[in-house]
Amino acid sequence: MEFKIKRSSKWVFVVLIPFIAACGNQGSQINNELAIPVSVADVIKKPIVQYISTTGTANAASQALLSTEMAGIYRLGKNPKKGSEYRLGDIVEKGQVLITLENPELSNTIAIATKKLNLDISALENQKQKSLYEKGGVTLRELKNSEVALAQAATDYENAKIQLAKMEIIAPFRGTIVDLPQVTNGTHINANTAVVTLMDYSKLLMDINLPEKNIASIHVDQDVSITNYTLPKDTLAAKINDLSPVVSTETRTFKGRLVIDNPELKLRPGMFVKADIEVARRDSAIVISKEIIVSGNRGKTVFIVEKGAVRERIITTGLETETAIEVIEGLKKNERVVVKGFETLRNNSKVKIINL
Repeated sequence: MEFKIKRSSKWVFVVLIPFIAACGNQGSQINNELAIPVSVADVIKKPIVQYISTTGTANAASQALLSTEMAGIYRLGKNPKKGSEYRLGDIVEKGQVLITLENPELSNTIAIATKKLNLDISALENQKQKSLYEKGGVTLRELKNSEVALAQAATDYENAKIQLAKMEIIAPFRGTIVDLPQVTNGTHINANTAVVTLMDYSKLLMDINLPEKNIASIHVDQDVSITNYTLPKDTLAAKINDLSPVVSTETRTFKGRLVIDNPELKLRPGMFVKADIEVARRDSAIVISKEIIVSGNRGKTVFIVEKGAVRERIITTGLETETAIEVIEGLKKNERVVVKGFETLRNNSKVKIINL
């Protein structure tokens, strides 16, 4: 395009083509700037589980502090699995002798060998009296006297065994030695001296307190997931074992107790753990991140991409976790929802899909 400009009786021709071309480039640039860069994700269905979370301290299901009942000379036993004396952390079986006490004076007083011999003699005498009674050789009174003597001998022998058993510290259940006070072998210790603490923590107990508002959602045998910060990759299974029907007027909470399965002994007694109680589950649901939801006067909304522009969708939600939420209405499978760059979007905004 040309324009003629008259100056001092001369004509000056000005060509504006470059200017028009520049304007065309600028318009194209403006259109490009209107396309807001966003990242999208396909709407899919997947499981979602809703939890009520609480914390507490895990304790061994079985624990025993074993003490001496008699005085005597201390002898620490040997672990048959290792061939060496018992140590902290050793796992022992029910019935294993952990410690023995030697007391020759008590052994002589008990005289178990004599009592066993007396029991054998009494048994033979009773058999003899039975045979004679059947033949009419002794009276019924004489037979009964032999039975009384046999019963007394059996009682004396059993009492002797009980007394001698008190000279041994025996594991009452399968468990782990968690405390073993240092006592020198061959030294004399008194009765009522604590000598070993045993725990079975293949199962753990955990007391919990739950808010009053959750009382209708919690029941016995409900599944629970247990985690600890020292075991970030391990989740242990537990169940609610007991529930109190009473709500505390001071804390507005009610008490419960969990039983935690710990077969590999990964979780230790005394650890502070998190318990996630499963209250609801969907095996197949539309689930999105909570972060992409925009809350406003109209409720919860998200943006989906259709033909280079976004459409605002009002959604109805259901189950939720700390990071995700179920969408009951408002989204369909395989739609593309904006997951990044949605902060400045408006309905019908033009967008350009990129990886942000």
